[in-house]
Amino acid sequence: MQIQDLPFPDPGVPDARSGPRFLWWLFRNQLGGQLKSLAWGLLHFASVSALPFCVGLAIQAVVDGSGSRLAVAGGLMALCCAGNALGDTFLHRAAVTNWITAAARVQQLLARKTALLGSALTRRVAAGEVVAVSTGDVEKIGWFVEAVSRFTAAALTIVLVCVALVVYEPALGVVVVLGLPVLALAVLPLLPRATRRADVQREKAGRATELASDTVAGLRVLRGIGGEELFLDRYRAASQEVRHAAVRSARMWSLISAIQVLLPGLLLIAVVWHGVHLAREGRIGVGELVTVYSSVMLLTYPLRHFEEIAMAYSFSRPSAKRAARVLALERATDTAGSRPAEVPTGDLYDPETGLLAPSGRFTAVVCGDPDAAGRLAERLGGHPSEKGTSALLGGVPLDELPLEAARTAVLVQDKDPVLLSGTLRELLDVPSSGAVDAEDALAAAQCGDVLAALVQGSVGADDPLDARITERARSLSGGQRQRLALARSLITDPEALVLDEPTSAVDSHTEARIAQGVRSLREGRTTVVFTSSPLLLDRADRVVFLHEGKAAATGTHRDLLHGEPRYRAVVTRETDEESAAHRDTAVLDGGAPGDDVLHRDVLHRLEEIEETA
Repeated sequence: MQIQDLPFPDPGVPDARSGPRFLWWLFRNQLGGQLKSLAWGLLHFASVSALPFCVGLAIQAVVDGSGSRLAVAGGLMALCCAGNALGDTFLHRAAVTNWITAAARVQQLLARKTALLGSALTRRVAAGEVVAVSTGDVEKIGWFVEAVSRFTAAALTIVLVCVALVVYEPALGVVVVLGLPVLALAVLPLLPRATRRADVQREKAGRATELASDTVAGLRVLRGIGGEELFLDRYRAASQEVRHAAVRSARMWSLISAIQVLLPGLLLIAVVWHGVHLAREGRIGVGELVTVYSSVMLLTYPLRHFEEIAMAYSFSRPSAKRAARVLALERATDTAGSRPAEVPTGDLYDPETGLLAPSGRFTAVVCGDPDAAGRLAERLGGHPSEKGTSALLGGVPLDELPLEAARTAVLVQDKDPVLLSGTLRELLDVPSSGAVDAEDALAAAQCGDVLAALVQGSVGADDPLDARITERARSLSGGQRQRLALARSLITDPEALVLDEPTSAVDSHTEARIAQGVRSLREGRTTVVFTSSPLLLDRADRVVFLHEGKAAATGTHRDLLHGEPRYRAVVTRETDEESAAHRDTAVLDGGAPGDDVLHRDVLHRLEEIEETA
């Protein structure tokens, strides 16, 4: 696999049972690239390690006055230099390719999992953790995967050099063979502590990233309540914890690095001291001493890869663990689909609450518990409940449909839809039936002022669709973002559209026009709106009131307002005392308890807004 061939046609099915298993799976899936990197690494390290033998041969030839052997030594040295240059160049190329392709594979896996889970992902994993995994963790995982082959090449080279030294000069070779394992294994007792400190650092960094992400996302709200300094102090504290953890981790790695410098130096001193004694006794020649000395000195280079692989594993293991945790998440539906990939039609029904949204009708749902409403919206979107209950469309359980068919059948827009940066045309370029164009959807969502604001804020954009939207559309108000998100949902034109509080941030007059626009555009299509706004409720064909997790009452908004006190309390937000007082007032005025002054005022206000709109 080459970089130009990315992305992968199929990144594969990862082994997400644990971090180490995930790393091993990545290594196996890049076996060809790893073998290529290993071959170039062996050429590189072998060429470097052979240079001392060439130098020793040349020196001994000069001492013996042999011109032919000097010429042979020069030729071998030139061959080693060529092998070194060639091996180093292509080793770097192969290593970078392995790094990038491993990182790209992980990113593709994460993107596929995100698309599979949808909005359920951030409800099961913190948004900051997802950001950390898809950015910094991906690089660290790629680092370890590509470092394995270079470490293997370095280890094999060290073994070959040790064998060659024993054959070439046994007296000094034995000293090197006994000393090198000590050098390689001396830092092992320190690695668990270094790994723990690296884990703590990564954990604190992940929490700081999550805090920063949440702060930026809620910056507008924080400014509104004057909470910037409070969250800034929290981020400062989290940042300082990351700094302290990083310093503690760096101290341990600096100690490991110091040991990796000290011990080879001691081995070099021992080899020189013993070699000088052997040379004085005439047991070895000057060239042999130079060869062994140079070999030991150059062996510190491949030995450095022992430290690198330990560091790469220590940093990548928690990263791989986090990635595996995200990739192990499963959608609680039959994503492959046990039914044919046909989009069903008919009524949308939730067995757990008894909610029924008739086909082709505009149904509003009133629920006093926002969390319960959110869970119901998830079920209507094809996510079964903890009890395993799934919503049905036309009598077909949504979790038995293939994922693509389920998403074509039902679209759920949650309370906080995300608007990606780019042009408005790109934002509205979503899979759709083609029956609703952008102009009609924007008009129904009352986006006229939004388009004007986008054109004004974009240089050289005459067409509003070419105007650019900033990241998360933070340059727009909350109501403007809601309306753009609503227009995007309307364009998709699904069989059933579920909207969770789509107008909570807009004014009443705009809300009335949106209610009429959505009703007209979705004529003949199933639409479910979770809301407590009287303006939307009054436009609905039927209203379902949920109480304690069950559909407690069904009817029109005005009928429920008169006849269902619990519904009235949620919609008008009146307290029990206010409700009792209004009933008493109505009785004293000669009216029915359900036809009190407050409710007449509410209906009168609705009529005024409708006339103005």
